Amino acid sequence: MEQNITLRFQPSGVISATTAISGCQRYRNILAVAVDVRRELLFFRRNLRFKKLSGTSSLELHSIPTMAAIGNRGTVTEASGFNADNDAQELRKAMKGAGTDEAAIIKILAHRTVAQRQRIKLAYKQAVGKDLPDDLSSELSGHFQSVVLGLLMPAPVYDAYELRTAMKGAGTEEACLIDILASRSNSEIKAINEVYKKEYGKTLEDAICGDTSGMFQRVLVSLLTAGRDESDKVDEAQAVKDAKEIFEAGEARWGTDEVKFLTVLCVRNRNHLLRVFEEYKKVSGREIEDSIKREMSGSLEDVFLAIVKCLRSKPAFFAERLYKSMKGLGTTDTVLIRIMVSRAEIDMLDIKEHFLKMYGKSLHSFIKGDTSGDYRKILLELCGGE
Repeated sequence: MEQNITLRFQPSGVISATTAISGCQRYRNILAVAVDVRRELLFFRRNLRFKKLSGTSSLELHSIPTMAAIGNRGTVTEASGFNADNDAQELRKAMKGAGTDEAAIIKILAHRTVAQRQRIKLAYKQAVGKDLPDDLSSELSGHFQSVVLGLLMPAPVYDAYELRTAMKGAGTEEACLIDILASRSNSEIKAINEVYKKEYGKTLEDAICGDTSGMFQRVLVSLLTAGRDESDKVDEAQAVKDAKEIFEAGEARWGTDEVKFLTVLCVRNRNHLLRVFEEYKKVSGREIEDSIKREMSGSLEDVFLAIVKCLRSKPAFFAERLYKSMKGLGTTDTVLIRIMVSRAEIDMLDIKEHFLKMYGKSLHSFIKGDTSGDYRKILLELCGGE
């Protein structure tokens, strides 16, 4: 019989604004390189708070199944013969003495479900009297550390942390807001909202309204309400009407009535919208994605495209995001890490299939060619084989 445990996460401390500022000064030389300013700043901000959120907190979360994976199409599945006490001891051994056994850390954490990792954290604290994330944080660094600490967070905690990081400090990583809010279900968004309020002392809506503006803000707020119809009912007459109204709000007029796009794309259920997209092509002669690209720009274009792509196929959407994070010079590691950590036990098998079909190369080979060291090793374990 499935058992449930209630987990409490105890923050190890709050990082003051002064700490963050002095940290930024230490990284002045890196930030001076124009091409890397945004990426390095986001990465630095991320690590300032990672230690706190992946540990034990007074934050009370929903009961989490003690063993099962979140989804059934992941590369990470429930480990058979799982023993949290043994894993905790192995991790302690990997960090004891001179040097760190990164291979042992990867072997355990990349092959346990999120729920199993929570049990390992509890067992570690009972046996050692310290928080596992704190010890790992002091032993590891860089992108490898980010992946490991991300794996220790339950899904809503990780999403809330990513959203907070995307909005904290100078600038906003709009791509993170879009990736998460356009792809999560109503129940997932409600859990993120709850975690965010308890952990950061303000609502996610307030945070987003303070960091974004205009119609882009309105779309994000609409998604945050978690009010999408999740039935599978298709109203044929309404689908035809919706398609016509979207066409008349965009292609058929001078200027664009973005509110009509919001009303339809953020509220209707998936099956209904797929039917709307078919009707839209009949009316306009174009795919709705093409019309969005013609009628909108910037973050508003990006969020509407993400909504449509996630409605068509979430795995295909994430495959494209992974490809774009690695193609060309440099790697957008924040995107790569976020997707690999958050989708590993949900639909990574499907993401890999779509990646191969869309780009003619395996996700495994892309990661292998674009990363290095222990960072590469743990990502490849989360990815699974070729």
